Amino acid sequence: MMSGVQEMKGLLFEELELIVETTSNLIRKISPEDWSYQPRENMNTLQQLVQHLVSVPKIDLLIIQEGTEQAVHQLEAEIKDEQNVEKLIAWMNDGFAELKVYMEGLSDDDFLHKRGIPFYLEHGTIQAKWLIEVVTHAQHHRAQLFNYLKQLGYEVNMFDLY
Repeated sequence: MMSGVQEMKGLLFEELELIVETTSNLIRKISPEDWSYQPRENMNTLQQLVQHLVSVPKIDLLIIQEGTEQAVHQLEAEIKDEQNVEKLIAWMNDGFAELKVYMEGLSDDDFLHKRGIPFYLEHGTIQAKWLIEVVTHAQHHRAQLFNYLKQLGYEVNMFDLY
């Protein structure tokens, strides 16, 4: 019988998988000439937003596992100039798979009580909260991507998100 913790992990992964799938579909709509689109001077370009969004699972996993700031910057640099749509999507899918393996490998007790201390905070966060944070982080940036595409005149609507 599946524990409540396992059920919760499953629901969070189901949501994150949907975010990855719908993000992939949105990225596939992008025309090459739109990569440099920037809604405002103080915002990321479409390319920068997509690169950040697809790196969320992998980068957040590194942070969860208490990777150093230098290690995070090195990982971010690996995708910095990527515009190949399928490589960007693969990056996100790989990160999702790695995150899932890590989280599923945690005991219920570790998932609920083990704290990881990121390089940018003095206090730790439990693994369960980290997983929720990855989901909301990806969801936030997928919404930004959706809005960028709307502003560019792409045919996108709520059905692209579910």
